[in-house]
Amino acid sequence: MKSQFIKSLYEHMMLKRYAKRTIQTYINWISDYIRFHKYQHPKDLDVLHVEAYLTHLSTKRKNARSTQATALNALVFLYNRYLEKPLPSDMNFVGSGRERKLPVVLTQLEVKALLGRVPTHHYLAVALLYGSGLRLMECVRLRTGDIDFDYKCVRIWFGKGGKHRVVTLSESLIPLLKNHISESEKLLQRDLMVSEFAGAWIPHGLRKKYQQRNKTIEWQYLFPASKLSIDPESKLLRRHHLDEKQIQRAVNRASTDAGIIKHVTPHTLRHSFATHLLQSGADIRTVQDQLGHADVRTTQIYTHILQQGANGVVSPLSNLAF
Repeated sequence: MKSQFIKSLYEHMMLKRYAKRTIQTYINWISDYIRFHKYQHPKDLDVLHVEAYLTHLSTKRKNARSTQATALNALVFLYNRYLEKPLPSDMNFVGSGRERKLPVVLTQLEVKALLGRVPTHHYLAVALLYGSGLRLMECVRLRTGDIDFDYKCVRIWFGKGGKHRVVTLSESLIPLLKNHISESEKLLQRDLMVSEFAGAWIPHGLRKKYQQRNKTIEWQYLFPASKLSIDPESKLLRRHHLDEKQIQRAVNRASTDAGIIKHVTPHTLRHSFATHLLQSGADIRTVQDQLGHADVRTTQIYTHILQQGANGVVSPLSNLAF
């Protein structure tokens, strides 16, 4: 939807320094809301229209609770922050009853088979998804300075919910990472020879403090894009991070080549990391910290998988003699 209103909304969020992913998500939901109400301007709609749309997501589209919650967040931003017509906190709409899917978990043999079929140039990124339990976007947004070889850890900045955390780093990846960073240094030297190169993108709050640091190796993306490109925010020439779709495709192909019949995505490796940590004896709070979950109940889904599967409940069929 390329209306002047949407363009103005986009520019407002950019000015307020919202994350690019958040901007795109909110724009998508607000555009869908406008289409649902036959392209009426949101300022002419009220809380009843918001409730009708959210109910539609639940009853007609059968969206999950988390999906409906994201749509609600977008509309709360639209009315509370942009139009300055705050929505009431006690809105009356049908909440989604669709439960969240249970996570798909690979066995350690399946993980080994998958990693063995990942293309060499994507191996490190995919190995970090499993070895450190990273979300896909956390992985592709890593800077070289986020890898701490001395303490064998990875620092995650502005993860889900804007939270920071420290996660484990597999010793087996250290030689590969050091070699990878050496190649990144060579790439940076080539970039510095381009007069228009403006260095890596740095969060707004750090730009004044570290004015020249964005051209040093520690601020470069660990998994850089293959080409320089124009930053849509500043219109400057930079090297962005690798497109996450490349990792998604690499995992999908490797899973197929390994003959794994489960539905495997990059997030499956994070689920597998958590489950295998618990299997090895790690306590639930440790796993919660590694995953960055705000509530331990989110982490407990992995204990349910272990307790309710073959490791916890023996089927009565196994006791029958044939």
